[in-house]
Amino acid sequence: MTRTHDEAVRPRRGASAGVPVDEPAQPDRIRRPSDAIRFGVSCAGLAAVMLLVSFAQQTTHGIQTDIAEGTAHAPQLLLALATLASSFGVLAVPIAFAVERLFHKDGMRVAIALLAAMIALAVTITLDDLVVQAAPGGVLDSLIWGGTDTAPVHTDIAPVIAFVSVVGMAGRIRWQTATWSMIGLAALTGLTAAYASVSALAATYFLGRAIGHGTLYAVGTPNPRPTGMTVVTALERLGLCPRRAARLDDPADGGEEARRYGVLLASSPAGADPVPASGGGTGAWHLELRVLDRDQQTAGLPYRLWRMLRLRRTTTGRTLRSLRRSLEQESLTAYAAAAAGARTPRLVGTLEVGTQAALLAYEHVPGRRLRDVPAEEVTDELLTDVWRQFGLLQKGRLAHRRLEEDAVLVGDDGAAHLVDLWSGEIAAGDLALRLDLAQLLTTLALRVGPERAVRTAVPVLGEEALAAAVPMLQRVALSRATRQAVRRDRELLPRIREEIARLKPESEAAPVRLERFRPRTIFSMVALSIAAYIVIPQFGSVDLMQLVAKATWWWAGVALGGAALTYLAAAFMLMGFVPERLPLWRTVLVQVAASFVKLVAPAAVGGVAVNTRYLQRSGVRPGPAVASVGASQLVGLVVHVLLLVLFGFLTGSTGTATKDLAPSRTVVVAVLLIGLVAGLAMTIPRVRRVVTGRLRSMFSGVVPRLVDVLQSPRKLFTGIGGSLLLTVGFVLCLDASIRAFGGSLPWTTVVVVFLTANAVGSAVPTPGGLGAVEGALTLALTISGLGAETAASAVLLYRLLTLWLPVLPGWAAFAYLQRKESL
Repeated sequence: MTRTHDEAVRPRRGASAGVPVDEPAQPDRIRRPSDAIRFGVSCAGLAAVMLLVSFAQQTTHGIQTDIAEGTAHAPQLLLALATLASSFGVLAVPIAFAVERLFHKDGMRVAIALLAAMIALAVTITLDDLVVQAAPGGVLDSLIWGGTDTAPVHTDIAPVIAFVSVVGMAGRIRWQTATWSMIGLAALTGLTAAYASVSALAATYFLGRAIGHGTLYAVGTPNPRPTGMTVVTALERLGLCPRRAARLDDPADGGEEARRYGVLLASSPAGADPVPASGGGTGAWHLELRVLDRDQQTAGLPYRLWRMLRLRRTTTGRTLRSLRRSLEQESLTAYAAAAAGARTPRLVGTLEVGTQAALLAYEHVPGRRLRDVPAEEVTDELLTDVWRQFGLLQKGRLAHRRLEEDAVLVGDDGAAHLVDLWSGEIAAGDLALRLDLAQLLTTLALRVGPERAVRTAVPVLGEEALAAAVPMLQRVALSRATRQAVRRDRELLPRIREEIARLKPESEAAPVRLERFRPRTIFSMVALSIAAYIVIPQFGSVDLMQLVAKATWWWAGVALGGAALTYLAAAFMLMGFVPERLPLWRTVLVQVAASFVKLVAPAAVGGVAVNTRYLQRSGVRPGPAVASVGASQLVGLVVHVLLLVLFGFLTGSTGTATKDLAPSRTVVVAVLLIGLVAGLAMTIPRVRRVVTGRLRSMFSGVVPRLVDVLQSPRKLFTGIGGSLLLTVGFVLCLDASIRAFGGSLPWTTVVVVFLTANAVGSAVPTPGGLGAVEGALTLALTISGLGAETAASAVLLYRLLTLWLPVLPGWAAFAYLQRKESL
């Protein structure tokens, strides 16, 4: 039963007029998430306008010219009347609305709106009178398109927009129409009088909105939520007679999705079975109310939007719901769950409480959430009962979507109930049902271990159903709280898969692709864009035809030889840290194949994955294979750092023009500062735990593998020699590339330049260090005294030989090794 009317917020005469409600006092002011979101959107809009005028100057100028030409033919009398009306109305209409609000005792909101208007006025005056004078031209000149004779923001409009954003005109159509008509008219007169451009008015709009919503969020808005007394009194409209109520949730817990109240009724509704309530005596009916507040509907919206963009549409629910939509969805899911036979609290009725809240009344089930049940009471019988209730949801095609420990209620009689159905979905697809199964498996495995979670599920769901969940057992498919718990226990999901695989060995399957993209993709795109912004102008001045004509190509042949030498060195480096015997030619071929993988993975990741897979295919067990590659990477890192420090000192002591690149004093100071910062960071327990955990996961098993290698001097010489030869090959390629275009640098400087650029390329998460390596190499060579054109040409040739030219041979090697089952 659902009814809507503003009178719901007023107590009716009757038995509930004086119902005592035990709850903490509500705050007078709240910060609404919607205000923070609107502030962020307004700031993004302002940034977009600034970006647009930087890249589309002719377009903005064209719009401005068209408007000026169009208004030039308008009657001057009409323009004068419009100017007069806007000058008067743009202030008169908001003031009239403020007076009307004062009569309705809403003076605090008007005061906040005036504060926002004053802030907007101060900001616009500062921009118009100070910033333009201090920084004429550039972006501001593009924004106003007319130099400093006009204003970048409209001083008359911005305070009014800020005022309107705060005072709130939602639902008052006439006031909204009058206010925005005056603002639009004032903007038009500003265009005709050349006071501001279109882009300046757009910036004014977003600036006013940002200041208004930012002020409203900072100061807070009067609390519109109905009190507990109002909510409980509204139950009379459902034919219920409340006698006593109490707040059940903790108001200080910001993670609660809704307020919860326990209500003791004087009598049971017609047609309902009486349920004993604790402390209420036999025949009393005990309810639990969930109150949905309108201002909380946008809570967590940025995270839900991020999930919607990142995950495929079929794996995400509705991102934004109105209050009415939320009420209907939870009601429908509760009724569907009861119809499916699942044990859930019965929904008694629903009701809108005024315009700011809605309530759902459930039967109260005495008990505890699974999170609060002691470990000794979580028996196999209880787990089986949980799976049984879950199975009924699955048969009814119902997806819960939040099967965490708080979603399972263990009644006082020991029976399991599924609660918190507010994010559920009816007529769910197979993917949503399998995601629910993966979530519940993980939740129970976190509580009782993977073995018990899987063992108790088999009799209820069967092996086939569990096997279908194996591809879904990935962190991105889980809820936020569960992902955080799984992040602390990285072996949990693999252990669940192993338990299911023991029951049904053929269930091991590749994970289903649930993500549209990974966060690493965004970082790569941003880094690549920044790198392109830095690198492209440097290569833009290179004349390729003149480059080919003037280059000394026998030096290019030497550079090609140095690039080829790196693959042999990488093979020696890997073979030196594997006690097992590896064929040289095939290991070299694997390093060529890795050059192809570098184009689709970050530089520090692709080679590791290929080498690990190669060792496993060569008969090395997974643990030692990972340890061998980790040992080679660790030794390579140590050699890299030592060479960088050594040649940094040598370069600084040569007295050449390159002394500014890495002088010995700078190296010493930098090393000391890095050591000081690292030492201070390691004094923080949380940082220390994170660092040790990461190092343990990265290099677990590496030390025993190094001990094995140390027992064979030949292997040790091969591994370290390969690491040194790898550096020699790359330095030879870079030095020959420089000489191919008539340049020359001391060999110590070339070593430092390469080591620095290689470190930058390994740190940046772009394929092959793309963009970062080019920028670092070009900058370092230019600082070292090489001409900009020569440096750009040398870097272009070097990257062509080490990154782009090996792609086709690398692809062929990759395909060949896969066909031979070596990868």
